[in-house]
Amino acid sequence: MRILSKRQVKELVLYSPQHIARLEKAGLFPKRVQLGPCRVGWVEDEVLEWLRVRLEGRD
Repeated sequence: MRILSKRQVKELVLYSPQHIARLEKAGLFPKRVQLGPCRVGWVEDEVLEWLRVRLEGRD
Protein backbone atom coordinates (compact mmCIF):
# COMPACT_ATOMS: atom_id res chain seq x y z
CA MET A 1 0.00 0.00 0.00
CA ARG A 2 1.24 3.45 -0.89
CA ILE A 3 0.16 6.78 0.57
CA LEU A 4 0.13 9.83 -1.71
CA SER A 5 0.91 13.35 -0.56
CA LYS A 6 -1.31 16.32 -1.35
CA ARG A 7 1.12 17.33 -4.11
CA GLN A 8 1.08 13.85 -5.66
CA VAL A 9 -2.73 13.71 -5.62
CA LYS A 10 -2.91 17.18 -7.18
CA GLU A 11 -0.56 16.08 -10.00
CA LEU A 12 -2.48 12.85 -10.54
CA VAL A 13 -6.02 14.24 -10.72
CA LEU A 14 -5.21 17.78 -11.95
CA TYR A 15 -7.50 19.45 -9.39
CA SER A 16 -6.54 22.17 -6.93
CA PRO A 17 -6.25 21.16 -3.27
CA GLN A 18 -9.33 23.28 -2.55
CA HIS A 19 -11.42 21.43 -5.15
CA ILE A 20 -10.18 18.06 -3.87
CA ALA A 21 -11.26 19.09 -0.36
CA ARG A 22 -14.72 20.10 -1.65
CA LEU A 23 -15.16 16.77 -3.46
CA GLU A 24 -13.97 14.91 -0.38
CA LYS A 25 -16.42 16.77 1.87
CA ALA A 26 -19.26 15.95 -0.55
CA GLY A 27 -18.30 12.26 -0.49
CA LEU A 28 -17.19 12.34 -4.13
CA PHE A 29 -13.47 11.72 -3.59
CA PRO A 30 -11.56 9.23 -1.40
CA LYS A 31 -11.11 10.37 2.18
CA ARG A 32 -7.72 11.45 3.41
CA VAL A 33 -5.76 9.60 6.07
CA GLN A 34 -4.46 11.62 9.01
CA LEU A 35 -0.78 10.66 9.30
CA GLY A 36 0.19 13.12 12.00
CA PRO A 37 -0.89 16.43 13.50
CA CYS A 38 -0.04 18.37 10.33
CA ARG A 39 0.25 15.66 7.70
CA VAL A 40 -2.37 13.90 5.56
CA GLY A 41 -2.26 11.50 2.66
CA TRP A 42 -4.50 9.45 0.38
CA VAL A 43 -4.41 5.73 -0.32
CA GLU A 44 -3.07 5.42 -3.87
CA ASP A 45 -5.33 2.48 -4.79
CA GLU A 46 -8.44 4.45 -3.78
CA VAL A 47 -7.41 7.48 -5.86
CA LEU A 48 -6.58 5.28 -8.87
CA GLU A 49 -9.96 3.53 -8.55
CA TRP A 50 -11.67 6.95 -8.46
CA LEU A 51 -9.85 7.84 -11.70
CA ARG A 52 -10.67 4.45 -13.30
CA VAL A 53 -14.40 4.98 -12.69
CA ARG A 54 -14.22 8.36 -14.41
CA LEU A 55 -12.33 6.92 -17.37
CA GLU A 56 -14.91 4.15 -17.78
CA GLY A 57 -17.72 6.71 -17.73
CA ARG A 58 -16.52 8.69 -20.73
CA ASP A 59 -17.83 8.18 -24.24
